[in-house]
Amino acid sequence: MSESGRLVLLGAPLGNPADASTRLREVLATVDVVAAEDTRRLTRLAKDLDVRIEGRIVSYFEGNEERRTPELVDVLRAGHHVALVTDGGMPSVSDPGYRLVTAALAAGVPVTAAPGPSAVTTALALSGLPSDRFCFEGFLPRAPAARRARLRSLATEERTLVLFEATHRIVGALADLAAEFGSDRPAALCRELTKTYEEVVRRPLGELARWAAEATPRGEITLVVAGAVPTAGQRPDDGTLRAEVAGREAAGLSRRDAITEVAAEHGLRRRELYTIVHSPQ
Repeated sequence: MSESGRLVLLGAPLGNPADASTRLREVLATVDVVAAEDTRRLTRLAKDLDVRIEGRIVSYFEGNEERRTPELVDVLRAGHHVALVTDGGMPSVSDPGYRLVTAALAAGVPVTAAPGPSAVTTALALSGLPSDRFCFEGFLPRAPAARRARLRSLATEERTLVLFEATHRIVGALADLAAEFGSDRPAALCRELTKTYEEVVRRPLGELARWAAEATPRGEITLVVAGAVPTAGQRPDDGTLRAEVAGREAAGLSRRDAITEVAAEHGLRRRELYTIVHSPQ
């Protein structure tokens, strides 16, 4: 046992065990405790990877994370190493983990990660839609009225949108997306990523909604939707423009070149954007 414990977030395969990293195997075999969203799936993964887990295995899922979190923090503070693994992808990304991470940090416990697969970035890459700027919205609200209200607030978002959705709600969600975003908005439905029946259907939202109503897709689903196209004469607010210039500067451009690029992208005069960037906030 070391003087200080450490929490390790493990990026687990989405479906294909061959995607597991060498480091994930090493951590599973050596930590004192493995907190798993589903202990049975963890046991199956360990068997597929031919990894023997010597540490104690405990469950950590939505139903018990409030109670289990302080228990695991006590284990960490006692000097033991704890690994957190979900059913697939990175912990905390629409999966259990955020509560434990914040509690561990508050207790002064080091937190690190063994990065691995992510349904968000995998679907984004496969979608064929712009991936330079995107936002992740997780699961939409379950109630239809709340779902439509959320989508209405996102209808003008210009970044590519990534969403998770349950199979029994996917038909309704796509119908609402087509209604709020427009039936011609490009999109991709990605299901069962990395698994035997992986499928990516790339169609405008209206066509995708009709396809889903007939095909009733099953399995784990990730939706990728193209961002809104700015209307003529519309430009981002000053704060967004400043952030875009700052982002290009962080990527290595001079301020002059960053301002030139952003101004050209939004049809602004360079001097106008220069004034915005240098004005008091």
